[in-house]
Order: sequence, then structure tokens, then C-alpha cells
Amino acid sequence: MSDPSQISRLDKLRVTREYLAYQLQRTDATIRELEAEEKQERHRAEQARADQGWKIQPQRGEAPPVLHRGGCATYQSRDGHLLDRGQARLALTHETYIVMCEICTPQTDLMDG
Repeated sequence: MSDPSQISRLDKLRVTREYLAYQLQRTDATIRELEAEEKQERHRAEQARADQGWKIQPQRGEAPPVLHRGGCATYQSRDGHLLDRGQARLALTHETYIVMCEICTPQTDLMDG
């Protein structure tokens, strides 16, 4: 005869299953949080990289090419290629006239240093 004060093996397994399900939910939540943090960090790193570069909007019709800071939302480069300071300065010495974006004012940081 079994002792009524004893927990059955089946009940122990049910409790264990509930605990493991809880642990799995917590682990899944932590994974989602960490993935979101990693995504935000990648975005911040990409933005910081863009802020340190320049991009040239190609000539459109009669409008001359426009130099932008890498993070300027006025023009989104299709290839995502950014110019470094030396390349941007070299582009300005090219015989084609390049205008500066009036929104991001790329010349400010380009001429420093």
C-alpha cells in the first residue's frame, strides 16, 4: 500500500515538466532580448561607420553630383559604398563640379583635419 503523504512518480514528472517548460520560456525570452540587443548594436555600428564616411549622389539630368555625409538620409546609395576622407577630397578636385548637400553639410567634417 502506498503512503498518501508521498508524491507519486507521475506527479513528480509533471512538476518537473512544468518547471522545465517555465525554464524554456524564460530562455526563449532571454534569447529574443539578446537578439534584439545585437540587432540594435549592429545598427549603431553601421550608423557610426556611415557617419564617418561620405557618398556621392550621381548627376541627374542637369543637376550636378552631390556630396553627402554617409549617414545622410537625403540620398540612400544603392551599393552602400562609402568614401573615406581622402577619397572624398579627391572627388572634390575632379573636373566635374560637385555640390555639397545643404542638409548634412559634408564639407564641415571633410575640411577639418
